[in-house]
Parts: sequence; structure tokens; C-alpha cells
Amino acid sequence: MFHRSKLYRNLPCLVICGLLIPALAQLPFGQPSSGSKTNKGPRALGLLELSPNGKSHLIPITILYDGKFYDASAYKASPVPMALWAETEYEGLRSGISQGLFTVTAALQNQRTNEWIAEGTWQTAESLAAKHTKKSVASVPRGLNQDEGPPVLRHSGANPKPPQPTSSEPAPASPPPAPATPPAAPAASPSVPAPPPPASASASSAPPAPASEPEDPNRPVLKRGKPEPAPPEPLSPSNAAAPKPAVHASLPNGSQVQLIPAISDADGPEPHPYTYELKGEQAETCRKKMLALAADEVRARAKQLTGGMAGSTVPARTSGQRAPGATKPAQPDLDDVQLNAFDLSSSNEPIMVLTASSQMPPHMNERPPKYFVTLVARQDINGDFHKIFSSVTDSQHLDVEPKFELIDAVDVDGDGRGELLFRKVYDASSAYVVYRVIGDQVYALFDGTPLS
Repeated sequence: MFHRSKLYRNLPCLVICGLLIPALAQLPFGQPSSGSKTNKGPRALGLLELSPNGKSHLIPITILYDGKFYDASAYKASPVPMALWAETEYEGLRSGISQGLFTVTAALQNQRTNEWIAEGTWQTAESLAAKHTKKSVASVPRGLNQDEGPPVLRHSGANPKPPQPTSSEPAPASPPPAPATPPAAPAASPSVPAPPPPASASASSAPPAPASEPEDPNRPVLKRGKPEPAPPEPLSPSNAAAPKPAVHASLPNGSQVQLIPAISDADGPEPHPYTYELKGEQAETCRKKMLALAADEVRARAKQLTGGMAGSTVPARTSGQRAPGATKPAQPDLDDVQLNAFDLSSSNEPIMVLTASSQMPPHMNERPPKYFVTLVARQDINGDFHKIFSSVTDSQHLDVEPKFELIDAVDVDGDGRGELLFRKVYDASSAYVVYRVIGDQVYALFDGTPLS
């Protein structure tokens, strides 16, 4: 009886589930929402270098296609890389804020190092806004709103009389012209047809200009546009000049050359800022904690190089306050300190990035090397700092261990989150790396190889 009554009680539930399961199976639970679309590319990332003299060029870094990152200087290079095709537009973004548009006009390659750069035109956001405002003002032809009858064609250079009123009343009598006066020139009569416009003015009748690249309906497309200057000359060995030394000599901070990340994407998301503003006491507290963490990293590196002798100084010789042999920790001097704060994931938890150079006090009359430290840390909602990434190298090991220079925060994959763009600087070369910050770790989305 127990099993029989339990079966009867469960039977209605089984019947209901049997009716609901087929209906639920047809609901689109497995389909992603429209807002969670993943950007498969193509989406190219480059670095703009703007010189004080107005010249600008772009260094290709990486390109996202079909969900994978490739080296933009080599992707579809036949012979010019896809990221540097003519008329491709890049939007310069400083911490997620648009700075202007760069339009590629020519691609140049260094024959010795095989590095590519793009020449082009740069238009600031202010000039683009002014041009857009000027175009948005509708221009009304003169006299269109006046009741002057039909328009009258006029010859260039002629100065005909204004059209007579079309009223039905007779015109007032006027004295007849003198017999010697010749009749009016027939060229001023409205009934004479206008001469055909010059060939240069009929843009619609001109044959279309040949495309600079072969059209392929299946090829990936970056953000394209029509540049204002004339089309670039074809790439030739005479035009493929080597890049200027400023490409590797410029610095992201304290230099006259401006470095701005640039994105080219025909269907990317709208950019938004990634800066996190530190104010007052919070800014001072963050700076002190980051400097303390950076000093610890430098001391650990110096201790590693000197075999454990860099963590102490010469024994203190004060008036009996310290015992002979007592030491105190050495404090490194941090110079060229640059501290930036970003809100990469819009979570209101700042990501701190500190870069600095340092020197330890001399030990045993030996000249210490110069250290370069880069530190990334996260501050949680409780104000605690969590070290995410650190890199410390010195002037004697730049051939194998580069120093990391922060370029900026940029959305490299088009998902709305910001990533950290660094330049790795070696003795005689450089490369770029893009890090995504997740929790207390960083992941390299793209890690370039230096060219020697």
C-alpha cells in the first residue's frame, strides 16, 4: 500500500512534466543575447607617433581576425600588410577618449629590419567636430525664398540686368532709347541656352578611378575612408625608406613625440574612458603604497644580483646607539616616477600602474647598475593593494630582460574592457605586449617578437 499510494501521488507530476518538457525544449535558451556578441574582427591596433612638426605615422602592432591575434606587420602582407592598406582609417584613443582620425596614405618598410610603418594624414577631434558642424548648417541659395519668378541662367563674366517683374500691369513708360544705341546683346537674354559646364565640373560623368587594391568580396575589411589628399604613390624600392630613429627613441612620458594607441574597426563598439581619478588623500595614499611596493621589488632584484649583500648598508656608526655590526635596510632612490590609475572593467576598482628608475646605494665602492621597475597592482573595495604584475631589470641585462614602458589602456578586442599596452625595450630593439587583467593576474593577449 505504501508504494502504491506513492505512485499515485507522483503520477500527476509525471504527467505535467511530460507535457512541459517538449514545450521547454523549443525555447531558445542556448542562443546568446544580442548584447553578448563577440567581436571576431578584423580589428587592428596600431601606435600613432605625432611629431611637433605636424608629421604623423603609424606602427602596426596586432590584428584580431576570427577571434585570434596576429602580428599586424605580417598579416596578409602581399606585399603590404592588411593593416596598412591605403585609405584605412584609425581612430586615435587616449585612455579610451577619441583624439582624432588617422588615414593611411602610404606604407613604408625598413629593408634592414623589415619593420613597417604607415604615412598618413592626421585630423584632430576638434577639427573633425568643426567640419561636421559646418557641413550640418544648410546653405540656402540666394534669392530662393524671394518671389522673383523662375531662376535665370547667367554667363560667367556677364553682368545682365535684373529680371523684370512679371506683373500683369503695364510697365511704366520710359523714354525711348536714342537711335544710335545698339540693341541689347542677345547673350543676356534668358532664352539663350546655357553653355555646357566645363569637363572638370561634371564629376558624375567622369569614369570612376581604379581601386588601389583588388576587390575581393570575401576579404576582411577594416575601417575605410576617403582621404583628403591625393592617392598615395605605389610602393617601390625608392619609396620604402627606413623609419626615422624617433620610432624607437620616443618615450610615452616626458617626450615631445606623442604616442597614441589607434584602433581600426568597421563595426566596433563605441569607446569610453578608462581613467580613474584619484583625489586628495586617496591619491597620496595610493602613491605611498605603490612606491613602497616598488622599493621592495628593486631591493629583491639588487639582492639577487649581489648575492644577498644589497639588503643592508655599511654598519651604522652613531654615538653608541647601535651595536657594532648593526645594519639598516637600504632604501632605493626612485626617479622618473609615473603613476597611472585605470578602471578597466568599470568595476570602480582602480588598477595602478607605476613605472620608475632606481639606483641602490653603492656597496664596497662598486658602482651599482640602474634599475627599471614596472609594477601593476589592484586596489580592492577595502583599500588593500594586491600585486598583479612586476618587472624589474637593470642596465646590464637589457639584452635579455627588457624594461616595460606603459603606453596606455586600450580595448584591443572590442569587448568594452580595457587592456594594458606596454612596449618592451631591449638594448637594440623593441616589441609590444597587450595584457588583460583578470582578478590578481594578467594574461598576454598578444606578445610581439622584437626585430633585430
